[in-house]
Amino acid sequence: MSYYVTTPIYYVNDAPHIGHGYTTVMGDIITRWHRQRGEDVWYLTGTDEHGQKVLRKAEQNGVSPQEWVDRLVEDEWKPVLAKLDIANDDFIRTTDPRHEAGAQAFWTDVHERGEVYKGSFSGWYSVGSEEFVAEDDVTDGEGDDEGHKVSALDGSRLEHMTEENYFFPLSAYRDRLLELYRERPDFIQPASARNEIISFVERGLRDLSISRSTFDWGIPLPWDPSHVMYVWIEALLNYVTAAGYGVDDEQFERLWPADVHIVGKDIARFHAVIWPAMLMAAGRPVPHRVFAHGWLLVGGQKMSKSKANGIRPDELVDVFGSDAYRYYFARALTFGADGSISWEDIRARYHAELANGFGNLASRVSGMIGKYFGGELPAAGALDAAEETFVATVAEATTAADGAMDQLAPQDALTQVWRIVDDLNGYLTEQAPWQVAKDDAQRERLATILATAAEGLRVLAVLLNPVMPKACASLWESLGAEPTLGALADQRIADAATWGQLAPGSTITKVPSLFPRIEEEKPE
Repeated sequence: MSYYVTTPIYYVNDAPHIGHGYTTVMGDIITRWHRQRGEDVWYLTGTDEHGQKVLRKAEQNGVSPQEWVDRLVEDEWKPVLAKLDIANDDFIRTTDPRHEAGAQAFWTDVHERGEVYKGSFSGWYSVGSEEFVAEDDVTDGEGDDEGHKVSALDGSRLEHMTEENYFFPLSAYRDRLLELYRERPDFIQPASARNEIISFVERGLRDLSISRSTFDWGIPLPWDPSHVMYVWIEALLNYVTAAGYGVDDEQFERLWPADVHIVGKDIARFHAVIWPAMLMAAGRPVPHRVFAHGWLLVGGQKMSKSKANGIRPDELVDVFGSDAYRYYFARALTFGADGSISWEDIRARYHAELANGFGNLASRVSGMIGKYFGGELPAAGALDAAEETFVATVAEATTAADGAMDQLAPQDALTQVWRIVDDLNGYLTEQAPWQVAKDDAQRERLATILATAAEGLRVLAVLLNPVMPKACASLWESLGAEPTLGALADQRIADAATWGQLAPGSTITKVPSLFPRIEEEKPE
């Protein structure tokens, strides 16, 4: 079995912002960590390209919907993955032939099981979130939305529609879903999202319209091509169509069920209510976990294009670099809760924690080995109490960080790893190798101090590689580790704290400035 992790497939009505980048980077860090354990990992992301909102956006731009989504995917979405150093194993598009084949196979299965019926729908629909909205969740708009009906669920503007559609009996799955939540309390995480979903389901569920018949931008229903699949019941299927459903049974058996669906909390209902009900109807196992992360807040408000606070990932990466971008969102925010971000905080953390903390540490150690030992790693002598304490800290922090990643808490994992950074900086300050170097009689002690520091950097290169792959690759090269230990990607988390792995005599080169100081001001 593989460790199979997914992001939502992102709706391509416009260019990506850092909210999309946040989800994708968190998934990437978690899956890279599992790869560093030596596990078989499969990381999926992709794009959701059907639905009325995409159709209207294409019409506004005077192109066909296929031309519109092709342009956005190639010019905007895929480049962001490269910009953020995302190591995804697959990229699914809902316009891919494999997705269409798998989606039609899935709904054919459900239809043949008698879980679909024909009816008419008359009610409210949010084009903005592509969601049917119950009367209880319809309210009068205010401000810019005055005179319109809006959704109490997310504030999106509503349109009244009447259509003949096919329906899925979602209401019949209320008790089975509540039983799932009771039997598997970790199915929905964090607890705040779980409690909200349970409350939503306990109120009762309405049957779900699974088709649209007033436009044709979508996947036709296999038993009635005059209808296309409702965008959500088609998009959710990407997790199984990418895994080979209806196309590659061997791959599907290897990958499914998914270990973690990482989603924003605003779409948790679709993933924790509609999606498991669909799978139950098809007789398929549900995923192990749905993890709903919080919103990014800018100036105290949820980030959105309409509020003009939607920052693009490349704006940050072009100034701070991809490693710092990845580090900031993993360290500064609690995954699963809302988190405030600001240019000023990113800049402050960059200089305090990366430039002055980690980067300067690597530079000092390689510089001193170059100065005092001609760039050749010395052999350590007997370890004193200071070294023994540091080695124990490394072991404790590594174990704790590994456990935090199992809990999908990268912020806690990095807090543990930074214990090593801080303790190693403190160790060097206390041992003062620049003072010890003045006494030739303490040559062995000097060697022990610097060999200890180099070993600490080796551990950090392994533990931080999932978070900051570029900086860690430079550090690994600086340590001269590959000739004897192999590639950084092949180093295992479980072995990272095993002491004394760097070979004495290895060539230590002056590490380039991993995080140079940034003078650039915040862009207007």
